[in-house]
Amino acid sequence: MARPREFDLDAATDTALRLFWEKGYEATSLTDLTDAIGINRPSFYAAFESKKELFNRVLDRYAAGPGAPVLAALSAETAREVVAALLSFYADAAGDPARPRGCLLVQGALACGEDSHAVRDALTERRASVERAIRDRFKRAKAEGDLGADASPADLARYVWTFCLGMAVQAAGGASRADLRRTAAEVLRGWPSK
Repeated sequence: MARPREFDLDAATDTALRLFWEKGYEATSLTDLTDAIGINRPSFYAAFESKKELFNRVLDRYAAGPGAPVLAALSAETAREVVAALLSFYADAAGDPARPRGCLLVQGALACGEDSHAVRDALTERRASVERAIRDRFKRAKAEGDLGADASPADLARYVWTFCLGMAVQAAGGASRADLRRTAAEVLRGWPSK
């Protein structure tokens, strides 16, 4: 008869999220995970199947938790307010002591080798899906007359998302909240008007 699970899957996933965010996928070992969660390897495999499957679970948790403000920003009334909300989130996250610096979607697989291509591809797709969501929001803004007729929603989305990810890299490197807020203000000064 199987013993009941003695740990909370959500708490274990949160612990793994922090480890992957701080160290990246490849640098986080199975021993790191089992020690931090407080389980042995058989229990780990019974609960999560593999490190890769746990990482996929972590990505879902990240999107619904620490990363949720990114997609929430898309509900702002104007395209400029969308950009302001995105940039504000990335700037403010830099100084939040409750979170690791940077962005899991950026740092999770920066140094992955060929054996971890599936993880790298999953992160690439997640970043691309956010860019597509921003592009779709800007398409709507253009159709509503909030962006000028000559504005390119795809180019603007790529610009804004690249800038957000760059802010995450800067934050991981130690940039302060104040520094990133000033940089975000520069982007907003140059935002296209109708």
